[in-house]
Amino acid sequence: MTSITRAFNIADLRLLAKRRLPRMVFDYIDGGAEDEVTLRGNADRFRDYQLTWSALQDISRISTATTVMGSPSALPLILCPTAAQRMFHPRAGERAAAQAAGAAGLIYCLSALGTTSIEDVRAATAGPKWFQVYVWKDRGLVQEMLERAKAAGFTGVILTVDVPVSGNRERDRYNDFTVPPRITARTALQGLACPGYLAKLWTSPTVRPENIAHKLPKFGGGMMQFLDGQIDHTLTWKDVDWMLGAWGGAFAVKGIATAADAERCVAMGATGVWVSNHGGRQLDTSPPTIDTLEAIVQTVGDRADVILDGGIRRGGDIIKALALGAKAVGIGRPYLYGLAAGGEAGVTHAINILASELRRGLALVGCTDVRKLSRSLVIAPSERR
Repeated sequence: MTSITRAFNIADLRLLAKRRLPRMVFDYIDGGAEDEVTLRGNADRFRDYQLTWSALQDISRISTATTVMGSPSALPLILCPTAAQRMFHPRAGERAAAQAAGAAGLIYCLSALGTTSIEDVRAATAGPKWFQVYVWKDRGLVQEMLERAKAAGFTGVILTVDVPVSGNRERDRYNDFTVPPRITARTALQGLACPGYLAKLWTSPTVRPENIAHKLPKFGGGMMQFLDGQIDHTLTWKDVDWMLGAWGGAFAVKGIATAADAERCVAMGATGVWVSNHGGRQLDTSPPTIDTLEAIVQTVGDRADVILDGGIRRGGDIIKALALGAKAVGIGRPYLYGLAAGGEAGVTHAINILASELRRGLALVGCTDVRKLSRSLVIAPSERR
């Protein structure tokens, strides 16, 4: 079987993950909503933005360090919150991703639906950590998780607001995918095709969303049943205000697509605006995040740190996003492919691939500091004749 050392880019890691996971699990990482137009567009649209360069610059010293919402980071790269990471590597999961991030000096974001507890992630890494939440009907549960995160040394909270209902992820429906896994004829056949994965799954503790595990029995024991019961269809901006007050620290709103909503975030006191369309997993045909970034930066970029995720696959993508005004970018699928391919070593490899491409790209555009990337280095599609 191909070693992760022969994976020279994120696309290579994706292929390794595909070989090592049952189809239902790989499709959960890889898939999006409905026809997956936004999923493909997020990555494809980056190719339409061109990079130019400033010639004859001294590039003997290059700095990739930055600070995002008060948290130092060795790269302008954040490991996004993603649910159920032990599904992708049953023995490693969030713990391995957090350890890899900490070793690289990066911020790790733990999902409220993570399969590793807040306290276990704290034990795994001393690096900077943020916690992602939703505003659920059970405000007491949200308050409980915020208090646990604060006690565990998490320094930022990310409120996800682009899930008013669950997206229509048809790959998961075709595959009978659930968390925890449910045995059907289809899932059994897919699992038997990956005996190594099954061995890890059967010899590991039950995969479940650890931070809400005590609430699951009343919802039938499954993550999706819990979510369906907890989504609050009456949510408004006043609930963001409640969350800001409940946390009282660095706070970003994730899932912003318009300058008007970015302005609302900042007006309410958010320190970060996170440009995201949930990786193409919610509203299909929504615009790629790179297309919505610049207007948001022009509106709030001097008052909040703007973060972008969706479609980052190359170091050049990071350069384009930062040159257009983002303070940092988030990655989800790239490091999950690495996790599936090789546990902590795979996550580290994904980070190193992007870090190497970023440093090379900075040298090629003639910029020695990620904090000084200039808008003049990017040619947007509308600017080309």
